[in-house]
Amino acid sequence: MTTRSWSPSPGLVALVWLLLAGALLWLLSTEDPAARLLAGVAALALALLAAQGTLGRPRLSADDEGLTTRSLLGRRRYPWSTVRRVRVVRIRRFGRDVPVLEVDVEDGEHEHLFVLTRLDLGAEPDDVADALAVLRPEDEG
Repeated sequence: MTTRSWSPSPGLVALVWLLLAGALLWLLSTEDPAARLLAGVAALALALLAAQGTLGRPRLSADDEGLTTRSLLGRRRYPWSTVRRVRVVRIRRFGRDVPVLEVDVEDGEHEHLFVLTRLDLGAEPDDVADALAVLRPEDEG
């Protein structure tokens, strides 16, 4: 059984941890109420990003049986029979086209749309979509 997985790059996660340390130092060293509020909000946001990048690994994995997604709330497994569509969509951000991977899943009565960027995957969404197409059985796609 072939298994592939994609996660944020370790260097990016380390950078977020360093930024979190800086925000915490700023929070502890300032006495200005406005700066404390700003540092506190920044520290909280960076803490969530650092936790997601560290604990939510791998963000997406796939094998011959299906897909697995992972987040701070846990891991979810979806057989290929529940995956309706995998595609790369180009959206305009900051004046340039950015590819994102969209995975549509229909799990019983619930529908899920996963939108994953290069930062989530640590790889180009086009390459991930190609790898998923190879793993997905012909009769499921």
